[in-house]
Amino acid sequence: MRKRIAIAGATGAVGRLVRQMLEQREFPYETITFLASKRSAGKIIQFKGEDHTIKLLEPEAFNEIDLCIGSTPDEVAAEFVPWAVERETVVVDESGFHRMLDHVPLVVPEVNPEAIANHKGIIASPNCSTTQMVVAMKPIYDVSKIKRVVVSTYQATSGAGVAGQEDLVGGTRNALENKIWDYQAFAHPIAFNVIPQIGSSKHEGYTSEEMKMVWETQKIFGDESIQVCPTCVRVPVSNCHSESILVETERPISAEEARQLFEASPGITVVDDLAAGVYPMPHTSDDQDDVFIGRIRKDISCENGLTFWCVSDNLRKGAATNAVQIAELLVSGRYASCGTSS
Repeated sequence: MRKRIAIAGATGAVGRLVRQMLEQREFPYETITFLASKRSAGKIIQFKGEDHTIKLLEPEAFNEIDLCIGSTPDEVAAEFVPWAVERETVVVDESGFHRMLDHVPLVVPEVNPEAIANHKGIIASPNCSTTQMVVAMKPIYDVSKIKRVVVSTYQATSGAGVAGQEDLVGGTRNALENKIWDYQAFAHPIAFNVIPQIGSSKHEGYTSEEMKMVWETQKIFGDESIQVCPTCVRVPVSNCHSESILVETERPISAEEARQLFEASPGITVVDDLAAGVYPMPHTSDDQDDVFIGRIRKDISCENGLTFWCVSDNLRKGAATNAVQIAELLVSGRYASCGTSS
């Protein structure tokens, strides 16, 4: 693949992180183009110390573009991705629009890089809460099939975009001053509160965010027999999603074996010393790319159960970093030599 690349949604929160990641990781390219809506088109941004004019996200923008990373809302992705594919541009799409389409691979590089080989112009990056969970599941799944997952998420307000962040800061400040805050991203106050709903009502009392974790996990592993029971909760934390995960495996796996598997796995850092009060927290996981795992222990309620705590930066590994990692595999061709995910 030639290396004429574009970033769609280049001025959004995740788009800015994608730019930062490309620069930090010294992503190889011949030309780079930054695309955005009419509101941002024509503005000047800097990349690697040079000025770049943001171009309008339109069909002609993909002429002579080989690879595009898209960091846009679903409705924007639904419109622009066909423009790109028609012009033989491969799109790494971070939106949710294409994830569950049969012909679109859903990829986490640490889990199923080989799926990239099946792309037909579009590769999807999963939901942020799914991404960190499947990275944590992968080393366990490789040694013993996972039958069931029970996961509760504690999701940061950054997952709801800029408005979510403003609701957290403004809502907290106003609550402390006994004032009313006009919440924009959330239906209920997030200050000093938790909201046990993310997304709309979707299936038998589960929300759309929860069902994403079910369907995306099964697709990534290529295993519809994995049973996933998720509860997704918004918490008053600025950034980094946390998850309490219980996996039930076909054979028993001890906490020590699991710890060794996690420590040997790319993209995972073990932080686990309960006696010393050492475990992953959003405060210590922010602005990093790894999935941090701690509180590793045998599940005392299930013979073949293992439970652990997992934290990851949802804007980085949950979005920007995962997409850039997929793009790196595409331009290098390394995915072609990867094995299967199980």
